Amino acid sequence: MTHDPAHPSGPAAPVDSAGGRTWCDACGTPPRAAHGPRRTLRTAALVAVLLLLAGGAATGCGGRATTHHKPGTSHEQASGSVGTLLETDDGAGHRLREVPAEGAPEVRVSARPDTEDGWNLQLTVRNFRFTPDSTGGAALPGAGHAHLELDGRKLARLYGPWFHLPAAQVPEGAHTLTVRLYADDHTAWAVAGKPVEAAVPLTGGPPGQGAGAHTHAPVPAASSPPASSPPGESPQADRTVTIAIRGGKVTPAPGRTELRRGERVALRVTSDRADTLHVHGYDKELALPAGQEATLTLTADRTGLFEVETHESGLVLTQLLVR
Repeated sequence: MTHDPAHPSGPAAPVDSAGGRTWCDACGTPPRAAHGPRRTLRTAALVAVLLLLAGGAATGCGGRATTHHKPGTSHEQASGSVGTLLETDDGAGHRLREVPAEGAPEVRVSARPDTEDGWNLQLTVRNFRFTPDSTGGAALPGAGHAHLELDGRKLARLYGPWFHLPAAQVPEGAHTLTVRLYADDHTAWAVAGKPVEAAVPLTGGPPGQGAGAHTHAPVPAASSPPASSPPGESPQADRTVTIAIRGGKVTPAPGRTELRRGERVALRVTSDRADTLHVHGYDKELALPAGQEATLTLTADRTGLFEVETHESGLVLTQLLVR
């Protein structure tokens, strides 16, 4: 018998009638489907997972969008398209961020003599809210902080509507006190090319005779010596932190001050130049006259880590760790 190469000898293998695919002779297993569709499904699933991960990274931890700018970029390069960033600045290097007059932030300021010393300032704002927790982030509509200036010289950064201005920071004579609103990225809010600000005249008296300053009548000597506070401790404080600033250096070196919630801490600071002390998270500020010791006492009623810094020199003095 002649062998035909086109028809090999032996039993013929079963054929799948649907697609003409050969079944396995040994076990009779039906033919597997092509790999193409399965690979396509795996690829689509992987892409979906990557997209979800990318979306989570964009919104930050917990899905909440962050307002802080990317590392390596300046405040003014931060993302955000609120208003128009102008080339002009506020005179101190902060560029103006212009917004339409309708719905723009507004501010008014009033100064009332304090019964003890200096003045109590009140800021009345409209279409604006103070956002100390997001300072340094991107500009958000109607949000940010304020700067306080005396005759064009910055005195303090304000994170709320009230501020106490000590008489020691106002020299004798007539002055102009200005309050200006800023966005979180430190650009100045502006309308029609002019910063959003308010001003009030202020007159400083002779040293020790500023607004609200008064003297107390001498107190007769007591029959027994009065009780004194322990050395290094301020009255009514559980802890006292003494800090000196000289030549741009902080002594002792900045570290952490651990406190229990509810404790009172006194910050005793001496600076060789006029500055302003600020306690983040507590919205507490204290004017630092040049060469004089100033004390800020507060109750640590919030838990967390809070930086204590100076505004003008930008120095971190300590960190309050409240548990």
